[in-house]
Amino acid sequence: MEQLTHFDEKFNKEKSPVILLLDNITGEANIGSIFRIADAFNVEKIVFSVTEPNLDSRRLQKTSRNTHKTVVHEFTQDAPGFIRDLNNSSVYALEITSGSIPVENFQYPEEKKNVILILGNEVSGINKELLKISDKHLHINMFGQNSSMNVAQAAGIALYEISKTIFAFTKK
Repeated sequence: MEQLTHFDEKFNKEKSPVILLLDNITGEANIGSIFRIADAFNVEKIVFSVTEPNLDSRRLQKTSRNTHKTVVHEFTQDAPGFIRDLNNSSVYALEITSGSIPVENFQYPEEKKNVILILGNEVSGINKELLKISDKHLHINMFGQNSSMNVAQAAGIALYEISKTIFAFTKK
């Protein structure tokens, strides 16, 4: 057995109907990592809200490994309006709340076109207005002492779980 290069891999290039909505995520390394994860899961796009990323940041570029040049992204100053404009979407907030369900229990809604996954600020999480208009809140079960994890790592776990369901559904 030999390790394959990026040019030898044989992964199926399926487009995911997921849109990542980043609510005031500011860490350049986190943003770079989220670009890379978004590329790995072939999400439809990343939408930045509140804080527009500095794409010229060396740290962001190094972490993203140039995926910031290939993943579709945009900025909105009105995240609730953006969500309302995509009225055929299911909106999920990745946040531990009193009503959140484990992300592995995510079910792809057959009647909806897109899934909007909201990720929140590294310190304060997702703002209350976005939590209120979300269809569901998802969380990652944690077994240690801490009650949160890095937003980019959480994005990877959530996209993995969500993609398993979405791609299983689309193969039916």
